[in-house]
Order: sequence, then C-alpha cells, then structure tokens
Amino acid sequence: MATLLYRLGAFGARRWRTMLTGWLLVLCAVAALGVSFAGAFQAGDSIPGSPTQEALTRMERHWPAPAGTSGRIVFQAPAGHRVTEPGLRKSLASALDAAARVEGVIRVGDPATSGQVSGDARTAVAQILFAERDGQVPGATLRAVEDAGAEARRAGFVTAYGGEAYAPHSSPFGPTETVGLAVALAALVITFGSLLAAGLPLITAVLGVLGTMVALTGLASVFDIADNAPTLAVMLGLAVGIDYALLIVSRHRAQLAAGVPVRESVARATATAGSAVVFAGVTVVIALAGLCVAGVPMLTSMGLASAGAVAVAVVVALALLPALMGMAGRRLVPRPGSRAARLALRAGRTDGEPALGVRWTEGVLRHPLRTLILGTAVLVAVAIPAVRLELALNDEGSQAVSTSGRQAYDMIGDAFGPGANGPLVVVVEDTDPETVRAAAADVVDELAGVENIAHVSGVEVAGDGKAARVRIVPGTGPRTQETAGLVSRLRETTRSVGDAHHTYVAVTGQTAVSVDVSARLGGALAPFALVVIGLSLLLLLVAFRSVAIPLKATLGFLLSIGAAFGATVAVFQWGWLAGPLGVPSQGPVAGFVPIIVMAVLFGLSMDYEVFLVSAVREDYVRHRDARAAITAGARTSARVVTSAAVIMISVFVSFLFSHAIDIMPIAFALAFGVMVDAFLVRMTLVPAALALLGDRAWWLPRRLDRILPRIDVEGGNAPAPGAAGPGAEEHRPGEPARR
Repeated sequence: MATLLYRLGAFGARRWRTMLTGWLLVLCAVAALGVSFAGAFQAGDSIPGSPTQEALTRMERHWPAPAGTSGRIVFQAPAGHRVTEPGLRKSLASALDAAARVEGVIRVGDPATSGQVSGDARTAVAQILFAERDGQVPGATLRAVEDAGAEARRAGFVTAYGGEAYAPHSSPFGPTETVGLAVALAALVITFGSLLAAGLPLITAVLGVLGTMVALTGLASVFDIADNAPTLAVMLGLAVGIDYALLIVSRHRAQLAAGVPVRESVARATATAGSAVVFAGVTVVIALAGLCVAGVPMLTSMGLASAGAVAVAVVVALALLPALMGMAGRRLVPRPGSRAARLALRAGRTDGEPALGVRWTEGVLRHPLRTLILGTAVLVAVAIPAVRLELALNDEGSQAVSTSGRQAYDMIGDAFGPGANGPLVVVVEDTDPETVRAAAADVVDELAGVENIAHVSGVEVAGDGKAARVRIVPGTGPRTQETAGLVSRLRETTRSVGDAHHTYVAVTGQTAVSVDVSARLGGALAPFALVVIGLSLLLLLVAFRSVAIPLKATLGFLLSIGAAFGATVAVFQWGWLAGPLGVPSQGPVAGFVPIIVMAVLFGLSMDYEVFLVSAVREDYVRHRDARAAITAGARTSARVVTSAAVIMISVFVSFLFSHAIDIMPIAFALAFGVMVDAFLVRMTLVPAALALLGDRAWWLPRRLDRILPRIDVEGGNAPAPGAAGPGAEEHRPGEPARR
C-alpha cells in the first residue's frame, strides 16, 4: 500500500493542475446530481417489522391517517375562567375559523367535539392539518396560523403551537460551527506557525464535507436517510478531515525543513503518514458501518452517512491534498531559524530543550505505577454515573422551554396529565365483527387492574367492523421508565385476551414505537461493544505484532468510553452544568447516543493509539531500548496528537452549542471522550503502562507471528527517495523545465 500511496502522492505533486481540475469537475458533477435529485430527510424513528410497527400499520389500514403534516394549537384561558364561557368561547371560535382560512391549512379541529377540553375547562387543544406532506411547512404559513390567534390572545388566552409542523429544524452547519472552525484554524496556526500550512487541512476538510452533503441530499431521494444523519456526518467529516490532513502536512513540513525536495517530500508524506491515515480511516468506517447490526433504519442511515463522510475525508487527504501541497511548492518550507522551522525539526532531534509533550512523558516515566493507578482511579470515578444511564427517544418535551412546541407540551401535560403527550393504543383485529367487539370489551375490563393508567377511552370500532381500538393515557410521561414498564404490562395483558379469543390484539402508538426503538438500541449496545472490542484486539494485534499492546489499548478505550458515558449522564440526566452548557432539558438520553458514541470514539481512540504507539515501536525496533523508545515516540508524535485532539474537541464543542436536541449529547460525549482519551489515556496511561511492561510490551508468540498478516501502518515499505518516477526531480530556477 505504501508504494501505491507514494506513486499517488508523486503524481499529485507533479501533475497538480490536472489533479485539481479533475477534483473540480468531480465536485461540480456531484453537486449537480445532488441538487437535481435532491430528496427530503426522514424522521425514521421506527423499526420495520417489529410487533408495534405492525400493529400501527394495521391500525392505519382501518383508520387511515390524512395526508399532510399535523400540528396542534393549545389555548389556555385566564386563571379562574373557562373556555366554555360565552365571551371566551366566541373568541376561541373566531381564532379557529381564522386559522382554517390560512392558505395551506386543510383542516382545524374543534376541541369541544373532539373531546380535547381539560377537566377544569381551562385548556383546549385544536388539531390542525397542513397540506405539506414532508413535514416542511413554510414559515409564512406557520406565522399566519399564529397571527390567526390574535383575537384569542386579546381575550386573555395563552396560546402555544406544537406538533410535527412546528418541530424545530436545525441546519447541519451554522454560526456556532463556524466558531469551531475558527478555533481549529487557530490550533493549526499554532501547530504549523504558518497560515498557509494551517489553511490546507481546513480547505480539504470543508471540501470533503460539502461533497458529502450534496451526495447525501441526492441519495435522500432514493433511500430513507434520518434527518439528523447529515449533522452527524458534517461533524465527523470536519473533525477527521482536519486531523488526517494535519498528519500528512506535518510530515511534509518536517521533511521540507530537513531539506527534502518538494515533490519527493509530498510523495513520502503521502506514503508514510498516508498509510496511517488509511488504517485509521478504515477503522472508523468499519466501526460506523457496524451500526447496521442494530436493525434500526435511523441508526443505519446515521452510521452509513458518517462512514461515508469519513471515507471521503480519507480520499481527499490522499488524492487532493498532495496536489495542493504540490501547488504550494516551497512556500510551505519553514524559513530557517523561524519558530515554524524549529517546530518542524524538533520531532527528529534529541538536542535542545524538549517539547512540552516530551517533558510530560518524562514526568510520567519517573513514577509510572503511581501515574497508572491514579489515572485509572480518576477515570473509574468519572465513569460511575454511567450505570444510571437511561435511554428514550426525544420528543417535544426534550426541546428548550423557550420553544413553542415545548410550551404546548407542558401546557397539555399540566392540563390533561403527563401521559396525554404520549397516549397508547390497543388494537383488536379479526374478520368477525362480533369477535372484535367481545375482545375489545375484555381489553377494557382487563385494563382496570393495570397500574399507571390515568384514563381509558371507550371502544372505537372501525367502519367495516373488523377492527377496534382503545386509547390509553398513561399516568406518567412518554419518556419515563414507568411508561416503558406500562407498555410491557399491557402487552402481557393483551396477549392473554388475544389468546382467549383467538384474535389479533396488540399495543401500539408512537410512544410504544419509541419504547421499542430505545429497547432495541439499548439491547444492541452490549453485542456491538463485544464486536468493537474484538475488532480493536485484532487490528492492533496485526498492526503492532504484540499481545500486550492490543489489550492495553482496549482497556484504555473502555476507560474512555465509560468516562464519556458517565459525564453524559451527569450533564444530561442529572443536570450538572446543564445551564452553562445550554442543555434544554434533563432526562433520558436519546437511545442512539451510546452506540454512536462508542463507534466513533472507538475509531478515534484507535487513531491516537496508532499515531503514538507506531512511533514508539519504530524507535524500539531500531534501538531495542523500551524506555527510550517511549520518549522518542512522544518527541515524534505528541505535538501532532495534541493538536489533533484540540481540533476535534473544538469541532465537537461547536456542535454542542448548536442546541440540536439529538446532536448535543453526541457532541458532548465525543468532546469529553476525546479529551480524556487523548490527554489522560494515550498521553499519560499508555506511556506509564509501556514503561512498566518494558520489552514485554512487544512480545508475540512465534507461531502467532507466522500466522498473522503483515501490514505497513507507517509506510515503512515506501520506495526509496527519488523513486517518484519521471519528472520527480525538483525544477530549479534558471533551468529549463523537463518535459
């Protein structure tokens, strides 16, 4: 692979105009196709084929849902008054009539006839249906409906608007993400000491993300892609895109400072650092693609979209970046005596004052056992809250209290009970109408003995008489563990009724579907963790040909992921620092968060492990001094790993402050996890463990050594200098260019 990457880098440096033109044509073609066949992203919070989804499908066959996007308007009368009072009733009716006349509104329900007036008659809920079918109701239509309630508000009503139509839609990239890029640029400038060198990773990362986004937009017309998949893809694409380019540019600049010609340096940087990028990228892609095993379409689309973004970042770093470095030419060479030159050369020198990373490593090596015990104890303590992790899907109750949807949600919960925001439905279906009625009546009788039920409606029979449904209002909110327990008890109860009548009886409703999705995601976490652990052991065993290194790396990953989960529980469930971080609400974490964080953090932690340990192994193989190799590895890679971690953290934190309820926990967990993994695990615990292991860290049984395939992680098998092919030599000023 190193030879192929060497030739690719050499071609890019030599034919940079051709490469850039080709990339421009490819990006234009992808953009044109993406815009021409643009599709809409879907909510996708369901499990096709699950019993709950099947029951929902059966119910919709007998009670078809009207085409369009639903919403709701909540009216709350002044304290001490009722909506049934003549004056207030007239104002309410006028507001509903005005809303019904808004262009784009199909129907507005009457709270009185639909039974959606609270017991104290102070709150009424009107269902509204918009013509748009994709959930993207124009803002002008929504504002017109809100303006239609002006008369009701003048009469003293408090109004709130919620439902699918009023759900907030966040852009995958906004002002806060721009701040994250600015922080990343600052870190790159500090790392390179050059604005031009710092700009190259940003350019390649942004171009890769743009290509991924337009591709996803086009693919959305063919496949169901979750609406939060683009945001996750952008977040990971930016983070890994910058980091992968950072690794290659750092190697290139160090070689230039050592006097290597530009084209030769580009070729060798692509072969050596590019080999590590390929290994790291493939690891992340495999982990993200593994999310498909959960069998949840939403998670599958998020995993595949993110894997695609990472794959694009790898391709851009290997194929576009060499052309950009070739175009920059000698402008990337640090000026002799400058800070940039000292930084570029410091990795390969042992004289002079050591860098901060080297001094930190030397401090760790003075007390390795104490450092290992203390660091592990800190991580275990941070991970303890993870045992209280609760999972559920987000709803309007997860939104910020300033949003209209959250206000409508709270008003309904206060007036009708918390379970009114997530009702359940028992569906009975049979070809014999008499059997349907008898089974439905027994369902109502059996529900009387079930705990945590606030209200049971009467039996509603379908027009053909072959189905009936019973609505149930839980006594607790839709995202609570108590409601999940109620769903389980209802299934046991309805199963006995169905067996007694030999007919189909099932529990469904959007709340039941959400409970099933969360349970499926939670159940997939342990098997996926085993797959990830096994994969890490295998990859590192092959890469470093050592038994101890994979075990140490896997234990470090488990400590990092445990700390990330523990901190997430403390912030998003317990509310620690929730105010300063802008967390909209405390409660269960979205069910897909843990498995996504585990997949991404696994890939990133393996990246840092490869970058650090490969440098240590390279020195150990050359000098056979285990302790000195640790310091040499830190001298080579500590600064790059530190910069990469700072950049990743800044990108993830920027998405945290976007306040998207589905993305915030992922962004926080990844930012915290990367911080812990890079600085505490890889930069502290790994050197301590290697120091304690000594030469035993690199032991591998001979029989296993013969069986394992050999891969070149750091490009050690790259061609010798000058092998870049015809035209690889540098063009010197004053000499005619070779043709």
